[in-house]
Amino acid sequence: MHLQGSSWSAAVASSDGNGGRNTPLRVDAQRNLEHVLRAAREVFGELGYGAPMEDVARRARVGVGTVYRRFPSKDVLVRRIAEEETARLTDQARAALGQENEPWSALARFLRTSVASGAGRLLPPQVLRVGVDAEAEIRLPQQRQAALAAPGQPELRLVERPTAPEDEPDDAGAAALLEVVGQLVERARAAGELRPDVAVADVLLVIATAAPSLPDAAQQAAASARLLDILLDGLRSRPVG
Repeated sequence: MHLQGSSWSAAVASSDGNGGRNTPLRVDAQRNLEHVLRAAREVFGELGYGAPMEDVARRARVGVGTVYRRFPSKDVLVRRIAEEETARLTDQARAALGQENEPWSALARFLRTSVASGAGRLLPPQVLRVGVDAEAEIRLPQQRQAALAAPGQPELRLVERPTAPEDEPDDAGAAALLEVVGQLVERARAAGELRPDVAVADVLLVIATAAPSLPDAAQQAAASARLLDILLDGLRSRPVG
């Protein structure tokens, strides 16, 4: 689920914490829900998904009971935020693919946009946990698996967790993100502009790493831009000789 602008405000008014349809909220209830979601993004972005619900309530300036009325458990709130941020990154990757003809420019644009948005701080753990696991269930289309691993490396798969399905962010959303980022990586690699050993996992780690949380917004933007320039330089292939 990906929501922006006025459509997001309208949707939160008619959906419950589990993503189901519900009756429209009263104006004050809708406002509280928007405050909780905004606060959750800020708190989880700064402290990680381990931050307590009490911190979210304080940032939203509501009682913790108000948070739990909309999200009966922390897992439900985490899943809501993680799914929205995963969808936002997927949209950003698709925009880069559709609007940049040059492969390196498309990959760089996606990285700059995603880092600037701060979404990297909210990537769900299952996306960042992309790794090599021969026993893991394959959750990606067969034709796209090759794009996720660099040449000469084993295929990358989402690592299975021993938790209940309801505790996991949306697998379809994670797979969609890996699919489209895989296309960006594959194009840049085929054009000889991306180091041949760079895989999708590396690109996702760049997004997460280059979005530090600093108390001053100007310092945070400057630090992110500087760090991303360094990381992009490390990703790019160098002529031999």
